[in-house]
Amino acid sequence: MTPEATIGSKQSEPPAILTREDGATIAYHCRAGKAPGIVFLGGFMSDMTGTKAMRLDAFAGARGHAYLRFDYFAHGASSGDFAEATVGRWKEDALAVIDELTAGPLVLVGSSIGGWLMLLVALARPERVAALIGIAAAPDATEALMWARFPPEVREQILREGAARRPSAYSAEGYLFTRKLIEDGRRHLLMHAAIPITCPVRLLHGMDDPDVPWQTSIALAEKLASADVRVTLVKKGDHRLSSEQDLLLLERTIEDVLRET
Repeated sequence: MTPEATIGSKQSEPPAILTREDGATIAYHCRAGKAPGIVFLGGFMSDMTGTKAMRLDAFAGARGHAYLRFDYFAHGASSGDFAEATVGRWKEDALAVIDELTAGPLVLVGSSIGGWLMLLVALARPERVAALIGIAAAPDATEALMWARFPPEVREQILREGAARRPSAYSAEGYLFTRKLIEDGRRHLLMHAAIPITCPVRLLHGMDDPDVPWQTSIALAEKLASADVRVTLVKKGDHRLSSEQDLLLLERTIEDVLRET
């Protein structure tokens, strides 16, 4: 999975900070506006200054909707050591900012592993979630897209040493994968059974995605209890779906959901 490209010119305002009970800090930007509010949940090793996060900020502002973007533990401007990061921690971060900083119904937009987190949030706060929009959603990513793809020697290193660093075209240092991340991820797997989410769900996925197979969105649609699920496949779309054409598709999808809710 790839990190989001960033737009440096849009980072002039420093983020606000939410302090968790253990002293960790979550950096965020929150725009006031009407309901439903929109919350963006970014991908693995991405932050709230990515292309889609910033585009949705402008989108929400132009239409007067509330909007929240934030950085998970050990991402972006938030505190934390990535060696201690887990899916459970990121889920709790998302719930903390939603509980503390938003009101009323929400449309959650989750990109890549953020698509997994939006599902976990919707299961934890079903009364708050009006709709879900996944962009190359990657439920169960730590198991299906990380552990299952690692060569045997990398798995052995993770089990023996607690972590392994893997090369990445997007990071000179590579990505760190820890035993803690993998084992915690197994406590949050969803794709082994029906998923009792009943709100409207829209899933966008590029068919040229090298990181999360587009078939994942089809499988997710089949698992969801909701009868109102639509999958849109972009034939030449990549993992990020951040081209102008892809961003316009995302905006149209959100507009349709806002109109329907």
